[in-house]
Amino acid sequence: MTELDGDGPLVFLIAGEPSGDQLGAGLMAALKAETTAPIRFAGVGGPRMESEGLTSLFPMSDLAVMGLVEILPHLFRILRRLSETEAAARRLRPDVLITIDSPAFSLRVAKRLKEEGFPLVHYVAPSVWAWKPWRARRIAAFLDHLLALLPFEPPYFERHGLATTVVGHPAVEGAASLADGLAFRAAHGVGVGGDTPLLAVLPGSRQSEVGRLCGIFGETLGGLKRDFPNLRAVVPTVPNVADFVRSAIADWPVETLLLERPEQKYGAFAAADAALAASGTVAVELAAARVPTVIAYRVSPVSAAIARRLLTVRYASIPNLVLDRQIQPEFLQENCRPDRLAAALSELLADKALRDRQSAELDLVVQALSGAGEGRPSQQAAQAVLRVMAGRHTPRD
Repeated sequence: MTELDGDGPLVFLIAGEPSGDQLGAGLMAALKAETTAPIRFAGVGGPRMESEGLTSLFPMSDLAVMGLVEILPHLFRILRRLSETEAAARRLRPDVLITIDSPAFSLRVAKRLKEEGFPLVHYVAPSVWAWKPWRARRIAAFLDHLLALLPFEPPYFERHGLATTVVGHPAVEGAASLADGLAFRAAHGVGVGGDTPLLAVLPGSRQSEVGRLCGIFGETLGGLKRDFPNLRAVVPTVPNVADFVRSAIADWPVETLLLERPEQKYGAFAAADAALAASGTVAVELAAARVPTVIAYRVSPVSAAIARRLLTVRYASIPNLVLDRQIQPEFLQENCRPDRLAAALSELLADKALRDRQSAELDLVVQALSGAGEGRPSQQAAQAVLRVMAGRHTPRD
């Protein structure tokens, strides 16, 4: 007997990167909690989704590539994985197929399956408000339901007839608030008080991000050390890039603690005085933990040039987008320089009142990202999926 044997509903999920793996695991746990019927899972995911009962078709890391130029060397492998995923879904005929973020891969799979008769749900609305707004019409032509994290997203899709539910961002669900910063410092020999500032450093969850940012972040720490000689750094990472990160931070100029288990990051956030982070989901996780943060990001010059022609928003960080003002200072592309990052972080580390003001603004972000319904965001997402399954449709015309 395999894990797919049985009579319970089959949920096919596709996640392509660590943030999607986290969303998928939370959704899977909530689906199991929201129904008494046994639920079976299939698809593609990472270690967190596997811990909830998924046997991934192939390693999720095969899909964790970002950037218009960076993807080219991996294109044939990704196309092969796309065909494998499509074939598995056709064979298994799930009660619902849920694609999670990674739209370049997951929505291609969903589009190929639009006539198969099982509902197609996408979790995390594509950022049509940032670039390519015409994508909303295209995906409305084959999706059945969209689960949105941000409160301003539904109108972009509903005007094209795509049912959309704001479920909130799972990063605000509360794990960070339960962590004990003092216990973390004691366990790792980090002193308490202004004489031993602790900086959380998060260079990304993809090798391309880590490769572009770790050197810059290391130089930033060197600049900070002049003003904060006892500065310590903590680097929470994810399994798929842990070895790469370990090598990249080996020569950093301050004592640095590497955390390889994802759940350890919450203790680090609770203990940190401030954070330096790549733009992405972690910006929301840091907001949920009320950690004063500086955001940095850099892609290839070609990717940046193309993005500048397409982007229509002022900010990269979700907390900044939600409140439409710069709460977390952003240093992107040519502004992602060690001297500028060090100056911004030095202000945060030296000025508790400034840190407190950013933390207070982050409270507003958490409120806005808590969803429109009852319960935690992952519960709201599970409830929406179960409603879609209950109204299972016939193939589209």
